Amino acid sequence: MTTDNGAASLLAKALGIVLGTAEIPLRLRAWDGSEAGPPDAPVLEFRSRRALRRILWSPGQLGLSRAYVAGDIDAPGDIFEAFTALSSVGKFSEPGPFRPLTPRELATLLSTAVRLGAVGPNPAPPPEEAKVTRKGGLHTRRRDAAAISHHYDVGNDFYALVLGASMVYSCAVWSEGPYVDNTGLPAGLDGAQKAKLDLVCRKLGLKPGMRVLDVGCGWGSLALHAAQQYGVTVVGVTLSSEQAVLARKRAADAGLTENIDIRVQDYRDITDGPFDAISSIGMSEHVGREQSPHYVDVLHGLLRPGGRLLNHAISWNAGRTKPDPDSFIPRYVFPDGEMLSLGEMVTALETGGFEVLDVEALRQHYALTLRAWVRRLETNWDEAVRLTSLGRARVWRLYMASSAVGFETGLTGVNQILVQRAGGGQPPLRRTDWI
Repeated sequence: MTTDNGAASLLAKALGIVLGTAEIPLRLRAWDGSEAGPPDAPVLEFRSRRALRRILWSPGQLGLSRAYVAGDIDAPGDIFEAFTALSSVGKFSEPGPFRPLTPRELATLLSTAVRLGAVGPNPAPPPEEAKVTRKGGLHTRRRDAAAISHHYDVGNDFYALVLGASMVYSCAVWSEGPYVDNTGLPAGLDGAQKAKLDLVCRKLGLKPGMRVLDVGCGWGSLALHAAQQYGVTVVGVTLSSEQAVLARKRAADAGLTENIDIRVQDYRDITDGPFDAISSIGMSEHVGREQSPHYVDVLHGLLRPGGRLLNHAISWNAGRTKPDPDSFIPRYVFPDGEMLSLGEMVTALETGGFEVLDVEALRQHYALTLRAWVRRLETNWDEAVRLTSLGRARVWRLYMASSAVGFETGLTGVNQILVQRAGGGQPPLRRTDWI
């Protein structure tokens, strides 16, 4: 490691303590212009002493995240290169919460902060930090509604900017990786999302006249595709009022108001079953481990005998991992969210009376999807800031880029689990219906 005299070499020592590694695979650039670290490595800028002060008060992922969201830390180059480098060392390479610092490590960190003049009051968290994390019992209807609103009621125009015309906020299914067209935006994203929607419909065995429930319907993209292409009627439920407004408008513009019913409703309050098929895409992560048996029971009760349920969800690939409420994702992105392993979800579905028909892992597809979203965000950066705030745009850049690296390294996965309720017809002998 090469170093210059100045704050950067001391920052490298402090960051190494927090990350649990002797070597930082980044070129650190400090507020005084000094640099330290491998000269060809991705650059991480500490723009002010306040960045180190945030880390001192929250010496882990939360302090680092607050500093980035507030603009005290920046990754001015390719953010994927920086996160890929970090993911290979220290605590970032380990699943689960950061290991707390020992008293000796804390003392060394404090001493370094004193030398750099960074000691002072705890800076206020950026305003984009969720306010619902500690309020009310976990996964009550009110608390779940607040958590969903924090993430999804950011503004439909902002999401359209990031997601593109498909308005699908879950893993696409790619036949090849995205490329960049002459506008600077990723081409192929809309087609890959359409392929995913059609894959879901084929796995569910949709046929004209069927009645479908879409749990966590988002902006109505699956409902629109299923109604238009398969002649079904769809009930879509969401806890986001902004999603519901746009989903209803899209259905009306397509002339499908008689076929699509979009509700602001908790899935636990649906009483007008049974449905012939149920889709749950990117929703069960909001349910939580303790509520998963009830989630399965509710959907089992809403599905007719012989009907199929497709559960599409992000998972831990590192076994059962306890969520850290003081990490970046629950504080800024998905309050109260909790990923299960694939085994846990399959067990919950089977215990709830479902037969597993098919499991498909889409981990690499989500990495490609997230990279495409980040490219759209960065290309439209000024407009994204105008529609939300600089801090919110930085939250989404950090969240999507770090998540992409998590899928690329195999720390996280995403799986489609197709199950059937007993009592109806037999499934196909092979996957010919949906391949």
